[in-house]
Amino acid sequence: MRTGLLHFGLATLTPAALLALGAIWGGIWVVAAVLYLTAMTSLLDRLIGADSNPQALEADQALSVTIACTHFALLPLTVWALAGQTLGGLEKLGLFFAAGLWFGQVSNANAHELIHRQSRALHRLGMWSYITLLFGHHTSAHVLVHHRHVATAADPNTSRKGEGLYRYMIRAWAGSFRQGYLAERARLVRIGRPAWRNPYLVYVSGAALCLMAATKLGGWQGLVAYLALCGYAQSQLLMSDYVQHYGLTRAVQSDGKPEPVAARHSWNSPHWFSSALMLNATRHSDHHAHPGRHYPELTIPDDAPMLPRPLPLMASIALIPPLWRRIMDPRVERWRNA
Repeated sequence: MRTGLLHFGLATLTPAALLALGAIWGGIWVVAAVLYLTAMTSLLDRLIGADSNPQALEADQALSVTIACTHFALLPLTVWALAGQTLGGLEKLGLFFAAGLWFGQVSNANAHELIHRQSRALHRLGMWSYITLLFGHHTSAHVLVHHRHVATAADPNTSRKGEGLYRYMIRAWAGSFRQGYLAERARLVRIGRPAWRNPYLVYVSGAALCLMAATKLGGWQGLVAYLALCGYAQSQLLMSDYVQHYGLTRAVQSDGKPEPVAARHSWNSPHWFSSALMLNATRHSDHHAHPGRHYPELTIPDDAPMLPRPLPLMASIALIPPLWRRIMDPRVERWRNA
């Protein structure tokens, strides 16, 4: 790995190693994983602070492939540990909490990176990362719906001003599943391919296989642990979308179409460590302007809206809707009137 990209590897793979050790031996390893993904991340963001001029680095796909392979090994290991008798109750609770954060923030950010790649192999690697989290439809909905309709009422993953997180998550999950399917169906008609080529068949059948595998691995306890872990990880992804697009809308032009996507239509966070942990998903405006741009190359435009705190902390604040609205609604209004 190139020296300039080393911090991405250390930030993303260190907690995975701690989680693996915690799943096998429990104890201090579970505590270390929890602290790494919560207190240490928050502390380093505070100590290192924001990078006002983030550097763009040359892309390197080796780390993305490594994280995906780690995902496929760590997920069944975690389910096995949660369903087994090796760990105590508190150890299982800590492992569940930390693993959900890693799958929902780190591995999700990596899968998001991969589904935007032109390489069919890399795209499918990201797709199967989502399928194993029972979220395969995001592969289609994100690329075909979210990027096309972001910051408009037509996008289920754009959160509206005044909309609480919990209502949003229900609307976004159901809406993206439906609209992703319709977008894929329309795409198949447009390119003249049969309906059975719809990738939703792969998403659903793949999810069914994963559910059977979890049951085989840990019985009904394994199935429950797997469902809970996937739901928790999915909530992390939805929280990120909620925070990064809250209240920002594209103006409607004279021809009835929304204005082009610009930096002002996504919230960003420049904090160095959490950005490394989430593979620069925090540089969201640049991603929407250039969806094919690799994560190390993303920067933050000068005119991009900035979150008042790091993205993980803002997601935690979103869990308390009145507090979230008090902090964010005035900022939304300022950007709408700018």
